Amino acid sequence: MRKILLAVILLGCQFNLSSQSFSDDFESYTDGAMLAATSTDWATWTSANGGADDVAVSSANSHSGTKSVYFASTATGGGPADIILPFPQALNVGQFNLEMWLFVNTDQGAYFNLQGTATPGTTWAGDVFFLPGGLVQFNSTGTLLLAATYPENAWFKLRMQNNLSTNTWEVFINDVSQGSYSNGSTQIASIDIFPLNGNQFYVDDVSYDYTGYTLPTLNGAVTAINQMSGLLAGQTISPQVIVRNLGTTIITSFNLEITYNGNSLSQNVTGVSIPSLGFYTVPFTETVAIVAGINQAIATISLVNGSFVDDESIDDVKTLSINPIVPAAGKKVIAEEATGTWCPWCVRGTVFMERLSNTYGSLYIGIAVHNNDPMVVPPYDAAIGALIGGYPSGVVDRGPEYDPSQFEIPFLERIQIAPKAFIENGATWDATSRTLQVSATTTFQESVSGDYKIALVLTEDDVTGVGSEWNQANAYAGGNNGNMGGYETLPNPVPASQMSYDHVARIISPSFGGLPNAFTGMMNTGNASTHNFTFTLPTSWEENMIHIVAMVIAPDGKIDNAFSSTIEEAVTNGYIAGTNVVGITPLSTTVDELNIYPNPTNNHCNISLNLKNATKLSIEIYSLDGKQVASKDYGTMSGDFILPINMSEWSNGMYHARIIRDGVAITRTIIKE
Repeated sequence: MRKILLAVILLGCQFNLSSQSFSDDFESYTDGAMLAATSTDWATWTSANGGADDVAVSSANSHSGTKSVYFASTATGGGPADIILPFPQALNVGQFNLEMWLFVNTDQGAYFNLQGTATPGTTWAGDVFFLPGGLVQFNSTGTLLLAATYPENAWFKLRMQNNLSTNTWEVFINDVSQGSYSNGSTQIASIDIFPLNGNQFYVDDVSYDYTGYTLPTLNGAVTAINQMSGLLAGQTISPQVIVRNLGTTIITSFNLEITYNGNSLSQNVTGVSIPSLGFYTVPFTETVAIVAGINQAIATISLVNGSFVDDESIDDVKTLSINPIVPAAGKKVIAEEATGTWCPWCVRGTVFMERLSNTYGSLYIGIAVHNNDPMVVPPYDAAIGALIGGYPSGVVDRGPEYDPSQFEIPFLERIQIAPKAFIENGATWDATSRTLQVSATTTFQESVSGDYKIALVLTEDDVTGVGSEWNQANAYAGGNNGNMGGYETLPNPVPASQMSYDHVARIISPSFGGLPNAFTGMMNTGNASTHNFTFTLPTSWEENMIHIVAMVIAPDGKIDNAFSSTIEEAVTNGYIAGTNVVGITPLSTTVDELNIYPNPTNNHCNISLNLKNATKLSIEIYSLDGKQVASKDYGTMSGDFILPINMSEWSNGMYHARIIRDGVAITRTIIKE
């Protein structure tokens, strides 16, 4: 039975709904009916009610009555079911309470999000992940804000009590509070229920109620304490506090204080002009150290416009309970991101990889594995491609696939797991011959057996190039898809002259899976083993921007632990002789050794190569649908060559050229106009 009650009062400003409520127990629908096609309240993401993203009402399981809605997906990207419950309007003040009953099948998980605007896909106001195994995580803008547990294979009630005015969100499971948080967005417009790949869950008895807010004359409120949640013990941070004008009078000045773990920080803010319902972010230049254990961070606003007391004192104080994650000793976590300059959504990975690197420092090791662009390393690209369903995507410590915007979730899980081994890099560097010798020394922290493997990756920061292949496609241009670390202000594509690529994988040795049987038999606590790798770096690689990433891979294929250092840091550590590992000599990707011109072209182009050593060479060219349109085996060659490609009979469009040198391929794009 569906029920909607509204009480409307015209306030003549930003909102006009004083109260509203909604409930739906799905009993009024016919079993098997498509929900959005039948209902006047529910819709689909595409608004094509009754289409592929609609979902059927089910009598297979229910919390009350006989019906519920069943969501399941085996699609790589989730869906296609994608159901929206729009609220009568976007809400950004007042009290909003959302309640639903869920039944999540064992080890299957569930997901929903809140949208911030009436048009789905513009602003995500929050994500809720019910992970397989009984952990639920509440996220906003890719940041974990609250974690709790839920019962699998049983009906449970989820209730979210959200004070949108003060940005206080509290979560209850079966009427027991799981904690509260300040959300990254204070406006909500709909709930979106979308099954991710592998999810199986039922939803029943969905309801919400809303109570509006009447603005007093003068009221400054603290709505969020940022930069202090989702942190690790030991981090030093500069907090931010968000103040909101919840009165009708413009705020021009106020005092702000934060107390945490016996420390007090204060700011006297003047010369501002915060309009009614406006926000103002106050960054603190002083820092605080995050300590282990549960401690309260308390932010207090006072002297609003010089007044000792404003008209509403209850929102003058914001308290944040901080219980930081304690990293396991010596643990580092690797995130391998699948990306490409051709991928318009991959700027999301660029932004979040950098954000995590800045937040967690050496504990987080990002590797950007490029596909079908000038930075591709074919063996690495192929191996990552087998683990993902699309771009952008990636894996953390070789675990399940995640969107890069969600990498923090598995990172925070993995950083707490004590590694079996510690690793340290040593090196020698000959700048004349550009020979880099690396030693990776693994010291086991507990006794282990099985096929533990060792692998080493070189990454490079600040990689640039010239030509259209270096342009970055950008789906966020213009801001229609929301803000994304500044890419919303850049064009589509972003010209190569404005792009600098970080964490770029340059080589992986000896292979993606690592060296088999790298450690002999049983390794006891304290046993150490050293493996040596040798590389000759192309002149185009900037050695001061190179990072050496060593990893130990457990028998189950997951990365047990890792270590990253610059060449200079590794040289300082010192080189240790050990077991030699055969490395992979990469094909140089510099334009002085490999170039395609003219590109774009009309009827023909040339591939120029400078082969310094005798090399077995072949070229294959494919259309975008995977059809091979040309191939040639040139046998063994050395020296400078210009190889003409006749494209006169090909259709206009994009083609992929694979230049294969001694079995190692590099892919380039050719455009025929």
